[in-house]
Amino acid sequence: MFDRDLAVLYNIKTFNLNKAVSRNLLRFPEDFMFRLTKEEYNNLKFHFGISSWGGTRKLPRVFTEHGILMLSSILKSERAVLVNIAIMRTFIKLRRVISRNKDLEQKLYALEHKVGKLDEDITTIFRAISQIMKEEERPKKKFGFV
Repeated sequence: MFDRDLAVLYNIKTFNLNKAVSRNLLRFPEDFMFRLTKEEYNNLKFHFGISSWGGTRKLPRVFTEHGILMLSSILKSERAVLVNIAIMRTFIKLRRVISRNKDLEQKLYALEHKVGKLDEDITTIFRAISQIMKEEERPKKKFGFV
C-alpha cells in the first residue's frame, strides 16, 4: 500500500508517517517497504490520471504486508492499532481468495488436460473407423484379380 493511502487510514499526514518511518529505517528492509522508481510512478500517473504538477515532491513509499505490520510498532495511536488489525484481516481474506482460485485453476488445468487427452483418444478412434470404412469401400479381389 502507498504511504499516502496508509496515512489517510491512520488519519495522519503522509509527511508524519514518512518521518516516523525514516526514524526507524532498520525496521523496514526492502521486502517490507520500497520507493517506486520514477518510471513506475509515471506509469501510475498515466493509468490513474494523476496530475503531473503539484502534490508529491518525493516518490511514494510502498509498504508490503510485513511493512504495514511493522508500522504498528512505530505508530502508537489506538487508531493505528485498529487500522493494522483491519489491514491484516484483509490480507488474510485475500490469501484465502487467492488460494481458492489457485485450487480452482489447478482443477481446471487438470480437467483441460483430461479433456484434451480424451479428444486425442476420440480422434484416434474416428481415424481408425475411417480407415476401416475406406477398406470396406475398396473393390474386393476375386481369385487374385481385380
